[in-house]
Amino acid sequence: MKFSVVTPSFNQAAFIGRTLASVATQTGVAIEHRVYDGGSTDGTVEILEQAGASITWSSGRDAGQADAVNKGLRGADGDVIAWLNSDDVYYPGAFERVARFVEANPQVDVVYGAADHIDTGDRVIEPYPVEPWSLARLEERSFICQPAAFFRRRVVDRHGLLDPRLCYCMDYEYWLRLGRAGATFAYLPEKLAGSRLHPGTKTLGQTVAVHAEINDMLKRTLGRVPRRWLVNYVYAEVRDRHGPGQPWLIEKARVLASMPAAARRWA
Repeated sequence: MKFSVVTPSFNQAAFIGRTLASVATQTGVAIEHRVYDGGSTDGTVEILEQAGASITWSSGRDAGQADAVNKGLRGADGDVIAWLNSDDVYYPGAFERVARFVEANPQVDVVYGAADHIDTGDRVIEPYPVEPWSLARLEERSFICQPAAFFRRRVVDRHGLLDPRLCYCMDYEYWLRLGRAGATFAYLPEKLAGSRLHPGTKTLGQTVAVHAEINDMLKRTLGRVPRRWLVNYVYAEVRDRHGPGQPWLIEKARVLASMPAAARRWA
């Protein structure tokens, strides 16, 4: 069995060496690893040059993360495909566990595993809040950890590429699109990957923009925005405006006061 891994990259020299090593040390399957760098200037290119034949890579301006991943998805020829951001890692033995599951369950299109949030030193912060598969639940909460998700090549053939308009939630949109189109998902309750949290991540550094894009995407995809996502957006907006650590009752009052405007925005 062959695995194709696509890594979008931009100025992640502090982490990309560990990302590359976490792929290169996987065993039990054939691996192609394609890295698409957006023209990094922080030493990333030098690290890619030193990786040798274990990767195929290019560096130059692109149209963003989804565009970089799509370049890899177009060229990937593995039986199983995944993308791994340049600050995330796979855990040892992940590919072997996924390969065994895929071989034993030919009807499954997408398999996703358990995962952790990790810090800059690869230490576990907390388990990622992964849940067993439910499309209805996925509409309410993004519970699939992207670096712990793997899909068969037929998924790309049938359902296409990532939405290049999206900057933050391209993975969430993809899982929703696949689920609503009838793709078969399965949860593998084994730790497969570490999703890194650090100040440079888009999800931590741009929370209002992240939640606004999620709500715009949900409105297009579902025709509505679930209340949970409206609340998430308003909390992000209140904390961005007034700072974290507000007294709980004051923060809750501000959230309740802002909810009508958010509801109108995504009505």
